[in-house]
Amino acid sequence: MISFVIAALAPAMALFSYVYLRDSFSRGAMFLVLRIFIIGALLVLPISVIQFALTEEEMITEPFVKAFLLYGLIEEGLKWLMLFIFAYQHGQLRQPLDGIVFGVALSLGFATVENSLYMIAYGFDHVLPRTLLPTTAHAVYGIVMGYYIGRAKYHRSKRLLFLGFAAVLPMILHGSYDYILMDFGHYFLLLMIPFMVGLWLLAIWKIKKANKLNENEKSQMD
Repeated sequence: MISFVIAALAPAMALFSYVYLRDSFSRGAMFLVLRIFIIGALLVLPISVIQFALTEEEMITEPFVKAFLLYGLIEEGLKWLMLFIFAYQHGQLRQPLDGIVFGVALSLGFATVENSLYMIAYGFDHVLPRTLLPTTAHAVYGIVMGYYIGRAKYHRSKRLLFLGFAAVLPMILHGSYDYILMDFGHYFLLLMIPFMVGLWLLAIWKIKKANKLNENEKSQMD
């Protein structure tokens, strides 16, 4: 039971460890991170209902359409909407790095509940593969989405462009991930490994860019 709880909460523990170590985060921002994490967790229910209904009615059967519409569009679209409502409109979002933290909070809230449900259905032995693949992928989607949400907040001239990137890029990444899983059978790892490496390189690049933007902003204030 203890192992089950630790495995299910591992994404959340990683997130809050990261946030705690960021001394620039205020107490108010910590509460907002927790709130957004919970919202991400609660998103599992409506998304699952929509996906189940569309699957049972056999409205979507083609792997490509299923990957990009059923998973990419619906999951990342609703995440974007929640991040826009609860983070973009909030005064605690001051820079792209803040957006990244909020985006990861939302994605890992979702992933934590998914992991829990998956373990209940399939057992503890399947936790590690889910931690290495879907959970880390969700984190990267959150990083990309949060980065552009953060940039949109304070770049009014490019606000619509950045908000569009925040929505569309995670949808494309998520759809690509699921399409590889669905349509390449036993050979999926030949594509999945380089794809995951690419995802993490993208995440590192966005975090570095966010840090650089933050440093430039501080130097202008000094």
